[in-house]
Amino acid sequence: MLAPASDLDALRLSLGQGGQTGIKVLIAVFLLGVALDVRLADLRAVVRRPRVLAGGLAAQFALLPALTLLLCRALDVGGSVALGMLLIACCPAGNLSNLLTHRAHGDVALSIALTTCSNLLAVVATPVAFGFWAARYPAADALLSDIRLDPVEMGVEVVLLIGLPFAIGIAVAARRPGLAARLRRPVEIAVLVALLLVIVAGLATRGGVIVAHLDEVAVPAIIQNAVVLLVGYAVGRAFLLPPPGVRAMTFETGIRNTALGLVLALAYFDQLGGVALVVAFWALWDVLTGLLLSTVWRRRPPEPAR
Repeated sequence: MLAPASDLDALRLSLGQGGQTGIKVLIAVFLLGVALDVRLADLRAVVRRPRVLAGGLAAQFALLPALTLLLCRALDVGGSVALGMLLIACCPAGNLSNLLTHRAHGDVALSIALTTCSNLLAVVATPVAFGFWAARYPAADALLSDIRLDPVEMGVEVVLLIGLPFAIGIAVAARRPGLAARLRRPVEIAVLVALLLVIVAGLATRGGVIVAHLDEVAVPAIIQNAVVLLVGYAVGRAFLLPPPGVRAMTFETGIRNTALGLVLALAYFDQLGGVALVVAFWALWDVLTGLLLSTVWRRRPPEPAR
């Protein structure tokens, strides 16, 4: 049964070919900045924790999309809202999770290892998982059929957006660590602000529609955000991780790479502005809840292991 059509499904973002190309360049530069913080030692640390790593990645690329699909059905959301929620669920962990884990007295080494691996795995996992789960929500699948999304083309795009910048960033970090340290944070902040400004500019002329249907975006996104944080916490407890590890797993699952989600939404769903609106709202809400939770945990340091 199809969810009722929404004005959000008809919302358009007119970026043009030049605008889409510019967005892709922005996200490539952003992920280059993320990779500047990756060290080969972080990748080697992954090998020493295969069970926890596998559980964390399975939670991100299998459990989160499955639960998001159930949530979409329970809330009976429109097609573009469902696509936005599923796109977020299929994106890898966000780099902000490392900062929040450190702030919350969590296991930073585990956080960095999971972030690195999930972003590398996203080259294949994000387009495959998104295509698989979106096809299982009729309203979303109908919209995908209308825009004729090619999973192979999307996969190639993700390789170029993630794989190439990551490889360059890791190489720069290994050979010029001082330069990498100076560039990383300014690059990330500047590009993320630019992406959000593009969203605001693209939707500015449709303010009436957005305000009238904000509840269609806000309520599902807020519930989904709470669910993914709880899933991360539950996975950490299920693997019997110590409190710092549980905190790291919570943020790794709950903090998504919304920058990647934004560029994919703008590049492939400019005819479905509701998708970008969901991702943009999610990006802002994710930061707020992450900062709030990290502040609570920062004031409650975990007890030292006995």
